Amino acid sequence: MDCVKCDRSAVAHLAYAGTHLCGEHLQSSVERRVRARIREDNLLPETATPADPETWVIGVSGGKDSAVLTQILAETFDRDPRVDLTALSIHEGIDGYRDESLAAATALLADHDIEHVTVSYAEEFGINMDDVADEDPLDMAPCAYCGVFRRDILRRYAADLGADKLLTGHNLDDEAETALMNVLEGDVAQMAKHYDASLGPFPGADTDRVRSIPDGMVPRAKPLRDVPEKEVALYARLRELPTHIAECPHASRSFRGELQALLHSLEDDHPGTRHSIISGYEEFAALAAAARDRDQDLGECVECGAATTREVCRTCDLLAAV
Repeated sequence: MDCVKCDRSAVAHLAYAGTHLCGEHLQSSVERRVRARIREDNLLPETATPADPETWVIGVSGGKDSAVLTQILAETFDRDPRVDLTALSIHEGIDGYRDESLAAATALLADHDIEHVTVSYAEEFGINMDDVADEDPLDMAPCAYCGVFRRDILRRYAADLGADKLLTGHNLDDEAETALMNVLEGDVAQMAKHYDASLGPFPGADTDRVRSIPDGMVPRAKPLRDVPEKEVALYARLRELPTHIAECPHASRSFRGELQALLHSLEDDHPGTRHSIISGYEEFAALAAAARDRDQDLGECVECGAATTREVCRTCDLLAAV
């Protein structure tokens, strides 16, 4: 099958769009969607200039998603120096997995001369995820612990690095899985929080429905969220980006892993399912955000001082258990 835009052989079939693309046009399609998302989310304020740029911190794991995001951002803002990029990586303490991915991340970031900060659970919390997964004191999937710890480090270090925005490499599949998870778990509060975070306090955002960001908390963005996972992986391969393509050894025990398999099956049978899920979910989440108590004040965790609606934040609560 030939590419719909030229006479070269197609390397990708975008079934949800009913189109085939060659390598060159697949790459330009991914890049165009990422840059369009940056514009649509108003991530770059008009006040940013080469003399006074914004600082964007990218969560970089060494996997395909953060590698592709980093590559596109580096090339974009090399030509438009209104943004300074810094990479933040986290070593969770997973044997035979994270060392390899951080090596790939280091190689990519060196190619673009991007500052690279690495933090570990061992240094920050005195734990390793392998030990937490083995002991599992609260009888939860390992991802339930790890996600809380990772978000805590990203939040704190983004602020410490002076970030104006914190960017992560969540793709369309990731976002659709999160949407399904929140719906199936009946977690309306999480839906509202997800909606708030997706808007952020960016210029042009609907500020009437966005919770104000507490001091020290950096707004987050996901410029890859319109791009399916397979297209991200193909882009990384076509660009020959240094990546570590492997699944976390603990991921198979998570609810997300089950939803991933379900979503792949649905998308194969009904192309466009992921886009439909996100479209409906965002509207539903907007209603949840508008209906919840917007006057609920965030306090400070009595243990670490982090912003929270609880007496003890979730991170400190889990650390006390492990």
